[in-house]
Amino acid sequence: MKLTLPSLFALSLSAYPVLAQEADTELRSDTIFVTAPGPERSAGELISYATQLERTDIVEDLAGTLGDTLDRQPGVATTYFGAGASRPVLRGLGAERVLVLTNGLGAIDASAASPDHQSSGDGIDAEQIEILRGPAALAYGGQAIGGVINVLDGYIVDVLPEEGMSADGYAAYNSVNDGSELAARGQFVQGPLVFTLGASARDFDDYDIPGFADSSLLRAMEEEDDHHHDEEDHDEDHDEHEHEDEMSDTVENAFLKTQTFGAGVSYVGTKGFLGVSVRHTNSDYGLPGHDHAHGHEDEHDEDEDHDDHDHEDEDHDHDEEDHDHEDEHGEAFIELEHTRIDLKGGVFVGGETIKRVEFALSHADYEHIEFEGPGEPGTRYETDGLEGRVEIDHDIFGLSGAIGLQAFEKSFGAFGDEAFITPTDSDGLALFLYEARDWDDGFGLEGGLRFETVSYDNQTFGSADFDLMSASFGVHKHWDSGLFLGLQIGHTERAPNESELFADGPHLATDQYEVGDQTLSAEYALNVETTLRWEVDQTSVGASVFATSFEDFIYLEPTELEEDGLPVWRFMQQDADFHGFEIYGDHQFRATPLGAQWSVDGSLDFVSAELSDGKNVPYLPPLTFNGALSADWGLVNASLTTTLAADQDDPGEGTLPTDGYALFGLKAGVEVAQWLDVDQAIDLFVDVRNLTDEEVRYSTSVLKDTLPAPGRNVRFGVRAGF
Repeated sequence: MKLTLPSLFALSLSAYPVLAQEADTELRSDTIFVTAPGPERSAGELISYATQLERTDIVEDLAGTLGDTLDRQPGVATTYFGAGASRPVLRGLGAERVLVLTNGLGAIDASAASPDHQSSGDGIDAEQIEILRGPAALAYGGQAIGGVINVLDGYIVDVLPEEGMSADGYAAYNSVNDGSELAARGQFVQGPLVFTLGASARDFDDYDIPGFADSSLLRAMEEEDDHHHDEEDHDEDHDEHEHEDEMSDTVENAFLKTQTFGAGVSYVGTKGFLGVSVRHTNSDYGLPGHDHAHGHEDEHDEDEDHDDHDHEDEDHDHDEEDHDHEDEHGEAFIELEHTRIDLKGGVFVGGETIKRVEFALSHADYEHIEFEGPGEPGTRYETDGLEGRVEIDHDIFGLSGAIGLQAFEKSFGAFGDEAFITPTDSDGLALFLYEARDWDDGFGLEGGLRFETVSYDNQTFGSADFDLMSASFGVHKHWDSGLFLGLQIGHTERAPNESELFADGPHLATDQYEVGDQTLSAEYALNVETTLRWEVDQTSVGASVFATSFEDFIYLEPTELEEDGLPVWRFMQQDADFHGFEIYGDHQFRATPLGAQWSVDGSLDFVSAELSDGKNVPYLPPLTFNGALSADWGLVNASLTTTLAADQDDPGEGTLPTDGYALFGLKAGVEVAQWLDVDQAIDLFVDVRNLTDEEVRYSTSVLKDTLPAPGRNVRFGVRAGF
């Protein structure tokens, strides 16, 4: 493995001399779905449902995290862990089964290790976000069983922009957390060189909620437990209830502060491109809804707890120059720093067989420190990694596709009292092949193969090695009427991750003591999916029905043991079955009531999963409908949005049911530039989220019973560009 990445890099650079040619301003088609390997393809040419969000769409749905930003997309949910750390869930699968990429390569952070760890790409400075499933996604390996989410920051370009200079800025204010968002980007073209600079920042305070932080079901259980206490404990219980009353209306310790800076330079010639970029992120965010001192509090008596509370009050009033938010909240929070360097290039060969050769190489250095309170650094997480990918697009034997090589090496470690996993080195090497064939009568085939080796070396438990193979095959048919029918089957193998193999310690983000198992085998999944789409004139509708059968599905199961005052949960394996569907569509009306162009769109998604012993897989999203009715007058636009989520009455073992909710929102925008009759783009917008101040708890969140989503939020801002 030590020779693999340098060899990969050398192979890629060997094509560089072809790039040193005069620049060409000819642009390629804008229908490219970048994440899909092989030739340029649009979402309508892929069997599985695929989503592509452009910058305007991202800003419209932007939230503090990637999971929350994508939550309204069909089949997507969020792990919601407050304002600072929420990952996307696809079809009930998350973390280690949904591959989050940055510019086509792994994010190289610690977000998959724990739900309180922030994903390095959150969308605030993204140019495009793509969501991919099916045969094309499986070219990325076992971690893409659920799908691939690729966040493209746009700092490296492969075609010359039409404009020699451009700039884009965005600013917004959120009432629910007194929060501000800022993002700006500038681009300058000098001959064949393209320079791009960008920066963004967030500053969110604690957010408002419509009621108690604890759910009604959890409070009822706690009240029932209180009845079993002795009479002498009455005063203490009364104090606890008073504290619960204080934990209403506002979620404490839910702040989020981020700053991101990025820069890139690209050389674009007639036969290829080469670019390099760097992106640096600092983030501080609170960890609401749980107590990082839980394991130690059980050892304290009532007097000591009272003294500690007084001490926290003193800390709350004490000013510390470097960490004002620490003093303000006095609870657990994370300080995060992430630096990523990307190198990417390509050669447009244009031959009869070899069409294009592309390579990408990324290095990332990640660190975050979990503070137990003001000035009390606790556990430190470090990740350092290098990942590279070479892809050759080709036409051979009537097939259009790509063959490629991908490799990575990474060091991951946790250090401190709450380090639930010891340092682990990992590396992997994969060879993948993806092919597609389309005939003039509308019939088509697509499929792929991926062979992969993954190795781990843990400081405490030793090594583990896995040889993996994934394969997929699909057929589809287009009709002139606009009808599309597709069927795909895929077999995927996933190696257990570091936590599943080597965890052995308190994981206080989930109030659990986690124990891994070094004997875990690879996880196997067989997926079958059928897709039906119809697109004609101003109407587009579609449906996907899927079933995934897992062999040796890896999951956490509670035990009757306790360690360090925490319940022990072990990583286990047994078979599991997932099935579900997604229905989606949109329509533009020909009639123009009130002089507006009207449109409607909506989606309905559902997933159910059960282990072979009959127990439910925990933290699944419920049946969910998302819809919007929009009107556009040219100068002014407006829309009404709704999200309807059913009750989740099939929780997994150790979890409680979750009530459904109905969310409504109003959006309105004014195109100021059109009003002023200027060439620049200037848009003012207002977005009222959770209009009725509904209590919302996500069944996909481990903190769903102690951490509701924000209440009513009036978000208004401006976006400008030239």
